[in-house]
Amino acid sequence: MSNSPADELRRDLESLPAELRARLDASGFRDEWLLGLAAALWQPGTDARTRQRERNQVRGAVTPPRPDEVPPAPARAAPETARLTALGEAAIRRGELGFCVMAGGMATRMGGVVKALVEAFGGHTFLELRLGENETWGHRGGRPLPLWLMTSEATDGPIRAALAAAGVPAHVRTFGQGLGLRLTPDGRLFRGDDGQPSTYATGHGDVVEGLRRSGLLQAFRAAGGKYVWIANLDNLGATVDPALLGCFIENAGRGGAQVQVEVVDKAGDKGGIPVHALGHLQVLEEFRLPDGFDATTVPVFNTNTFLVDAAALETVRIDWNWFEVEKKVGSRVAIQYERLVQELTGVLPAAYVKVPREGAASRFLPVKDFDELARRRATIEQVARARGMLRG
Repeated sequence: MSNSPADELRRDLESLPAELRARLDASGFRDEWLLGLAAALWQPGTDARTRQRERNQVRGAVTPPRPDEVPPAPARAAPETARLTALGEAAIRRGELGFCVMAGGMATRMGGVVKALVEAFGGHTFLELRLGENETWGHRGGRPLPLWLMTSEATDGPIRAALAAAGVPAHVRTFGQGLGLRLTPDGRLFRGDDGQPSTYATGHGDVVEGLRRSGLLQAFRAAGGKYVWIANLDNLGATVDPALLGCFIENAGRGGAQVQVEVVDKAGDKGGIPVHALGHLQVLEEFRLPDGFDATTVPVFNTNTFLVDAAALETVRIDWNWFEVEKKVGSRVAIQYERLVQELTGVLPAAYVKVPREGAASRFLPVKDFDELARRRATIEQVARARGMLRG
């Protein structure tokens, strides 16, 4: 019997417990996917940092966007805002908008709790505020606005229980994120202290295949749905905005944009930035930029909030980049592979809009830990009250 790392990993995968195998299969996991990614770990002579750089770095020319390619969001008092707002509101009344919230995250910096159930202010959780906004837009639009929550194995049970306790209507649904298996740094199956294979959620890029597996996207389109807003659960600034929806509808009609990306001015942040690369104006994380490219030449960065053409979201083919990530599990280092939802901008024509990040108009209020929550709480409450997030 061969004892090569590849054969050893294959045998381990073939002998997984039936219950774990069923969970992996339901999430879209494929053995060949993991075996293919693990092959780089079996190659001698390269350290992890070099290997990850070679895997992740984009080849070819990378250049910043022109200022006109990242225009500001419609100003509230601008003459065209009323027209764009009317365009967006009409689409909502026709049932053409769905809202998808990525809710798979555990707040590890908040003690490992389910972030959706963390109190944002005044006893109101992030999940409750999202439900309140959805209820408000259902009333304004005269019909239910589909709300889909992407959960992970860690968050699914608690979120479902909270939804049941809240008595949510049928148009509020959950769907599952992908599930992966961690590896050791030398490419073997990583096992936890209990001796069992260690699982993890495979990144917010799972939203595309997760929606497809769930059937929610197909049913939405069959009922006349055309646009899907995608946002992080903890960024309560990323709300339904009919003017921005109108802007996307107009961009789609004028230039064929199939995804609209919200960016904000940098304030010492690092993250994904819009650049011309590989034939697209797309969002790339800074770790993917080639040596010598100065990320400070791009003054904005991605908020992870997108409006996407529903037909494109259902049908586009994406050859996902899977990024190798080192993760501390207990006292040991594990390897896991994740994908990023902004890869949509590498395959779909994208339009960009710079949105406010400060004050009552902010569309970027991320919360990663309790200190950040404390700093943002007053603004979050201001935004929540102004945008109809308090139910009843």
